[in-house]
Amino acid sequence: MKFEQVRIASLAYALPERSVSSEELETRIAPLYERLGLSVGRLELMSGIRERRMWPEGTRPSEAAALAGERALAQAAERGLAPASIGLLIHAAVCRDFMEPATASVVHARLGLAPEALAFDLSNACLGFVNAMVQAGTQLECGAIDAALIVSGEDGGPLVEETLRYLNRGEGIGRKELKAAFSSLTIGSGAVAAVLVRAEEERWADAPSLLGATARSATQHHELCSGGTTGEGPGPLMETDSEALLHAGIELAQTTFGEFCREHDLEPERLDRVITHQVGSAHRRMLLDALGLSTDQDFVTFPTLGNVGSVSLPITLAMAAEAQAVQSGQRVGLLGIGSGLTCQMVDVRW
Repeated sequence: MKFEQVRIASLAYALPERSVSSEELETRIAPLYERLGLSVGRLELMSGIRERRMWPEGTRPSEAAALAGERALAQAAERGLAPASIGLLIHAAVCRDFMEPATASVVHARLGLAPEALAFDLSNACLGFVNAMVQAGTQLECGAIDAALIVSGEDGGPLVEETLRYLNRGEGIGRKELKAAFSSLTIGSGAVAAVLVRAEEERWADAPSLLGATARSATQHHELCSGGTTGEGPGPLMETDSEALLHAGIELAQTTFGEFCREHDLEPERLDRVITHQVGSAHRRMLLDALGLSTDQDFVTFPTLGNVGSVSLPITLAMAAEAQAVQSGQRVGLLGIGSGLTCQMVDVRW
């Protein structure tokens, strides 16, 4: 799939004030660590995640998403885009306010978007935001809409708290259970939003361009990460075969990246910057090696944000641009992946 008319008018994010260290989480499961002969520091050592952010208890995903959305709309307004121009709103997070209605409807109301703006949720694990960019881009490319707002608000707090409760049950909790719950302790919180527009107007001539996208699936691996089951408390639980998921994900990424480069006439070294889903240090090392990419092309946020689900990749892009690690004219590869397994890569000229 290739685009000619899609631009990124703005990209904004919001983060909780509260930081939670990996050491703090491990001290809360000290009895389990003592029983298994493990020492504090293991979580950061294995994941490279020093801390993550958490929203105040009771924060809804829609609140976080709307906060980032307001900032993205304000940025776009500085270049003359009125909020009334938004013809599509997609909420692309794993987290939602409730099963029904769509969380997008809450965000739509909070932001006061026009009645003509369609609103819906698009949920695909950690890949949701990238999928939403491509879906919105398709509508922009064909002229169905003039502008789209994509938002995501992730709240990892309930999952982390429920995981800690589960691991502190004592009876029946051992190394096997800790290993399956390990990934849940890497999860963080945050929000991000992007306004995409059609490129017809001169004011968007210098805005970053979506050039195309490539997607592949390996859904035979859908059982390697499963979340949403309810524990003894109010939060969800997630069970992950981290090692198998890592290797299956790298294999899918290799296949997708090969097709991505072929379809978009790219060589890995021609990418000035790659922005990947933020999982941890082992995933980063293996992914870059497998794709023939260098650490100089990469930009990371997982040490201080952890894995923020669908927010991870776009917030990393926003922070890279903010740090001027992504600059005008550069070729950027957005290398997204989500449990399931599905992969989508997007070619961007900044």
